[in-house]
Amino acid sequence: MPTVTLPPKENALFKRILRCYEHKQYRNGLKFCKQILSNPKFAEHGETLAMKGLTLNCLGKKEEAYDLVRRGLRNDLRSHVCWHVYGLLQRSDKKYDEAIKCYRNALKWDKDNLQILRDLSLLQIQMRDLEGYRETRYQLLQLRPAQRASWIGYAIAYHLLEDYEMAAKIVEEFRKTQQTSPDKVDYEYSELLLYQNQVLREAGLNREALEHLSTYEKQICDKLAVEETRGELLLKLERYDEATTVYRRLQERNPENWSYYHGLENSLKPTSAEERSKIYEDAWEKFPKGLVPRRLPLNFLSGDRFRECLDRYLRMNFSKGCPPVFTTLKSLYNDKEKVAIIEEQVVSYETTLRTCRMFSQNDDGKEEPPTTLLWVQYFLAQHFDMIGQQTLALEYINTAIESTPTLIELFLIKAKIYKHAGNIKEAAQWMDEAQALDTADRFINSKCAKYMLKAGMVKEAEEMCSKFTREGASAVENLNEMQCMWFQTECALSYKAMNKYGDALKKCHEIERHFVEITDDQFDFHTYCMRKMTLRSYVDLLKLEDVLRMHPFYYKAATTAIQIYLNLHDNPLTDDSKELQADTANLSDKELKKLRNKQRRAQKKAQLEEEKKNAEKEKQLKNQKKKKEDDDEEIGGPKEELVPDKLVKVENPLEEAVKFLMPLKHLVKEKIDTHLLAFEIYFRKEKYLLMLQSVKRALAIDSDHPWLHQCLVRFFKGVSESKDLADVVRTVLKQEITRLFGDSNAKSFNQAYLTKHGNSIPHRLAAAKMMVYLDSSMETKAAELATSLDESLENRTIQICTETLENLRNGGLGDCKERTESYRAECHKLYPYTLAFMPPGYEENAKIANGDLSTEPEELGNEM
Repeated sequence: MPTVTLPPKENALFKRILRCYEHKQYRNGLKFCKQILSNPKFAEHGETLAMKGLTLNCLGKKEEAYDLVRRGLRNDLRSHVCWHVYGLLQRSDKKYDEAIKCYRNALKWDKDNLQILRDLSLLQIQMRDLEGYRETRYQLLQLRPAQRASWIGYAIAYHLLEDYEMAAKIVEEFRKTQQTSPDKVDYEYSELLLYQNQVLREAGLNREALEHLSTYEKQICDKLAVEETRGELLLKLERYDEATTVYRRLQERNPENWSYYHGLENSLKPTSAEERSKIYEDAWEKFPKGLVPRRLPLNFLSGDRFRECLDRYLRMNFSKGCPPVFTTLKSLYNDKEKVAIIEEQVVSYETTLRTCRMFSQNDDGKEEPPTTLLWVQYFLAQHFDMIGQQTLALEYINTAIESTPTLIELFLIKAKIYKHAGNIKEAAQWMDEAQALDTADRFINSKCAKYMLKAGMVKEAEEMCSKFTREGASAVENLNEMQCMWFQTECALSYKAMNKYGDALKKCHEIERHFVEITDDQFDFHTYCMRKMTLRSYVDLLKLEDVLRMHPFYYKAATTAIQIYLNLHDNPLTDDSKELQADTANLSDKELKKLRNKQRRAQKKAQLEEEKKNAEKEKQLKNQKKKKEDDDEEIGGPKEELVPDKLVKVENPLEEAVKFLMPLKHLVKEKIDTHLLAFEIYFRKEKYLLMLQSVKRALAIDSDHPWLHQCLVRFFKGVSESKDLADVVRTVLKQEITRLFGDSNAKSFNQAYLTKHGNSIPHRLAAAKMMVYLDSSMETKAAELATSLDESLENRTIQICTETLENLRNGGLGDCKERTESYRAECHKLYPYTLAFMPPGYEENAKIANGDLSTEPEELGNEM
C-alpha cells in the first residue's frame, strides 16, 4: 500500500503529535491523534496509528500500543516513520535485535534519515555490533561532516575494533579542524588530546605518544595525568634517567602514593635488597611523616633488616594512634617468618608499655601516652584473631575495652573475633553494642545490619537499616531502589540458611535486575559522552559493561541462586508444608512440641506484622495514586512482581539455574566454583559432554580440589553405568577419561586420591563421602576417616569441621548418628565459641538465663 500524504491541516496536526512525543506531553499527543483518526478518510492512516501506539506505550499500555503500531505498519509498509516507530517500541522492550531490523527496514525507504541512523548506531554500540556501528557512523560522517559527534563516533568505532592507528588518524584529522588558542583553557579540547594520547599508547606507538604529550602539554588541563602518563611512557621507552626525574616530582606531589615508588624502582633498577632499601631510606629523610616509604620495604626485607624497619613503622603508627595499621600489614601474613617477628615485636611493646610506658626499656626515658598501649592491644587482638587464636584475641580486646569502654573500634574488633570464632549471634550483639555508641554513623549501622543478617535476624537488620533509609517507605523497598546489593546478597544467604528459598530467590532476582538496569543505563551515555567529550571515561565504561557480571555481588547472587535451584530440583516443593518437613523429620516428640509452640508464636507475630505492613502499604498506595494524578504524564509500565511462592515452585529449576550460570561461564572462568556448579547442573540433566567440559576446565585450575574430586567420581560412575549414551559419545568420554586419568575406575581413583591427600581434612572428607557413594557398606570406615581431628592433619578449620558435622547429620557419610554427638563434643573442645558445636539445648539455656538467644557478653568473655 503506498504512503498516504496528509493534507496541510492534518499534516500540521501530525507534526504537533511528533512535538508532543518529544516533549513527553503524551495526553495532548493522543488528542491530536484522535483528531486525525476521527476523519473517515484517514481512520487507517498508518503513521498516525503508529504514533498513537508509541504514545500509549509511554503511558504503560503495551498491548494496545503493539496492536496499533502493527496495524499502522500493515497499512503503510513503505513508511520509514512506521518502521522507525516499531523499532522504538521494540527498543523500549529491550528487544534490541528486533529494533535493529526495524531501523534497517526504515532506512530502505529513507536511507539518509539522520535520526534513524543515530538511533541505529546507539543500538549497535549497545549490542556491540562494532562492524555495523562503524558503517553507520561512516554514513553519519558523510551526511554531517561538520559535526563533532560524527568524527568522534567514527574514531571510537575503530578504537573499539582495535584498529588503533586508524582511530588515531581520524582523531588527528578532526583535531586539525579545531580552532583553539594555546593559552585558552578548554576542557573539552583537553579531553580530546588525552583521548588521542590513549589511542596512541594502546596502538603501541609510545614514542609518538610521548611527542604528542610534549607538544600539547600546555593545552591539557589534567596536569597530573600528563605527568603519570609521561612516567609510564619513559619507562616503556627505557629512558630511565628521565623517568626517575618524573617519578621524583610525582613523589614530592604525593609521598603516600604506592605506584610512584614502584615507578621509581623500575626506573632506578636496583640490583640488590640494599639498593632497593636505599630508595626508601632517602624517601624517609625527605618525607619524615610519610608512612608509605616505611611500609613498602617490609614486602621485600627479611630477618634483622625486616625487624628494624618494622620497629620504626609500628612505633610511628602506635604513637600517632593509627587504627588501620593492622590492615596495612595484612598482606605480610602469608609469610610465617614475618608473622612470628610481628608477634614477638608487638607483644614486647605491650609488656614494656604496661610496666614503664615505653616501647623498650632501652629508650631514652621518652614515655608514651596511655593511648599507645590501647592501640597495641587493639593490634594484638586482630593479630591473634588472624592466626586463629581467638581466646588470646578476646583477652586483649577485653583488656582494651575495660580501659576505654567508649571506643567504637574495639567493639567492632570484638564482634569480628566472635564471627571468626563461629559465634555470629554473639558477634551481632557486640556489633549492636558498637552501633549504640554512635547511632549517626552509617558505616557502623551497615556493619551491624550485615552481622544481623548473618545471624538470621532479618527483621532486626531491616529495622537497623531503616534509620538511614527514606521516611515513609519500607526499608527493604528503599534499599532495592537504591540497588543496595550488599544488603540483598546477605539477605539471600540468610534466607537460604533458614530454608526460605522463595525469599532468597527473590533477592537473587532483584540483584540480577540491578545488573540488567546497569547494562540498560549505559544507553544514555552513548550520546552524552560524545557531546561532553568525556571519551576516556566512555571507553572505560564500555569495557566495564562488557565484564559487568564479573562483579562479586553478581557472582554471590548467581551462585546462591544456582545452589537453591539445584536443591529445588533434588527436593521439589509441592506445598508450603514441604519446606518445614526438612526441619521436622529428625525431631523427637518433645522437640516437635516445642517447635509447634514456637511456630504458633511466630505466626501470631507475623500476623501482627502483616497487618502493620498492609496499613503502611495502603498509605503508600494512596500517596502513589495521588502522585500519579498530579503527574499528568506517567511513563512506562510496571515490572513483573517477584513473588517468593511463585519463584520457589518453578517448573524447571535447572533451566533457571542455567540462566544464572551462563554469564559466570563466560566471565568468571578463573574461579573453580563456576565449573563445579556447571557440572552439578549438567550432572542432573545427564549432559555428559558438558560435564566433561566442566571437569576439564576445573582440572586446569586446581586438580586436587575436594569438590572437583567428588564430581569426577560421580562422573566416572555415571559414564560406566549409563545405558542411554550414543556410541560416539561413549567413545569420546572413555578416550578422554583414559587420557586424563589412565585406566583407573571410580573406586581405585578415589583410593589413589586418599593416599595422595591423606593428611588433609577437606580431602579426607571428600574421599570418605565418595566411599559411601560408591559402596554403602563402607560407612564406618568413611566416618572414621572424615572425623579424625588429629593435630598432625592439615587444613583443620571451623568451616571444614562444621561441614563434616553436617554430613554426619544429613547422611552424607551414611547412617552414623552415634558418631555425630562424639564428633560434636570433640569439635566443641577445639572451638569452644562456635555455635555449631555447642551442646544440645545451649540456646534454650541461654534464653532462660538472659531472656535472649545469646549469652551475656561478660560471662562469655570471662569463660575465655
